[in-house]
Amino acid sequence: MAFNEQKEEIHVLMVAFTAQGHINPLLRLGKRLVSKGLHVTLAITEIFQHRMLKSSSSPSTNTTNSISEIQLLFFSDGFSIDHDRKSNMDHYMDTIGKFGPINLSNLIKTHFNSTGHKKLSCIINNPFVPWVADVAAELKIPCAMLWIQPCALYTIYHRFHNNLNPFPTLENPDMNVQLPGLPLLHTHDLPSFVLPSNPFGSVPKLLNELFLNLKKLKWVLGNTFYELEKEVIDSMSELYPIKPVGPLVPPSILGEDPNLDIGVEMWEPQESSMEWLNHQQPSSVIYISFGSIIVLSAKQLVSIATAVKNSNRPFLWVMKSSEVSAPDDAEEFPSGNGVVTTNEVERCIEEIMAGPRSEEFKKNMSEFKRAARLAVADGGSSDRNIQDFVDEIIGNSLTSL
Repeated sequence: MAFNEQKEEIHVLMVAFTAQGHINPLLRLGKRLVSKGLHVTLAITEIFQHRMLKSSSSPSTNTTNSISEIQLLFFSDGFSIDHDRKSNMDHYMDTIGKFGPINLSNLIKTHFNSTGHKKLSCIINNPFVPWVADVAAELKIPCAMLWIQPCALYTIYHRFHNNLNPFPTLENPDMNVQLPGLPLLHTHDLPSFVLPSNPFGSVPKLLNELFLNLKKLKWVLGNTFYELEKEVIDSMSELYPIKPVGPLVPPSILGEDPNLDIGVEMWEPQESSMEWLNHQQPSSVIYISFGSIIVLSAKQLVSIATAVKNSNRPFLWVMKSSEVSAPDDAEEFPSGNGVVTTNEVERCIEEIMAGPRSEEFKKNMSEFKRAARLAVADGGSSDRNIQDFVDEIIGNSLTSL
């Protein structure tokens, strides 16, 4: 071997939608892949780099060039840094769908050129950037998707977008849905994206594109574990299999050292909230969060707030700034059109916190926690699936030499 010749490295490129709940599962998967001998890079839009520079809460980030042993690369989503990306989600998704593929393709060609020693053997995306699979196909690179939600939602969306089962329609909006591996689903059990009343345009469009083009993916990985969703995972084995590789969650949730987490905070956390939590009794706090996409009406906010107040229990509610101000009149609204009554929220809180089945719920959670820890441990079901995935990547890389 020549003195300056380098051994070829097997690389995996992960591409994430710039939202914290999409980035962190990929980072935790990336950490597992690194531990099994692969080189991992995360490609993400430039706004992430900007937010990380502003945030002082990510000590594992080295001047935004890497997170732990995962390298970072940045590409443009078609907007300037100061553009308000949340002002029009549909427009944003259309724009990144137009410029993202071009900029990502150029990024790959620049950093993984054919004359170098870095062999890009797999690209992993997540559901909100389905166009990544098209880039991978164009460059003839095998592509995987990390499904970051429960497998139950994976099968619901797959069957809905491929017209495999009947779902609620404008003519029959309250119909029940029976799917293999799942209990009978009522309308309120279904994700809003499959309902005729769905208010979002871009997300159903993305999901439709994704689930009609699964053939572009060589693997689908799931942020779940087999023991938790055995029936529904088995039900997908003959349609489009999903390999559970999770849960890809902070170690603290599994009772492990929180300092081992590779996850990032895109906004500086409020230390006062942590101080307050540390002074509460174990399992006593109601935690409320609806994510960054769902927009609650003023009526819904008031109904939930009134119910939480009436519960007389400590609570922590993560809210977007646009949700902070709400009308202070009527404390209860009629059910229907997505509005939940105060009484219904109160009933649910009481049932979980102190009802006849509360101890059963806590016992189940303890068992799920134990099973999850075993799944990701060496030789566990998810660990074996990750190892199989790594072995396939290495095998494909060697056969293509």
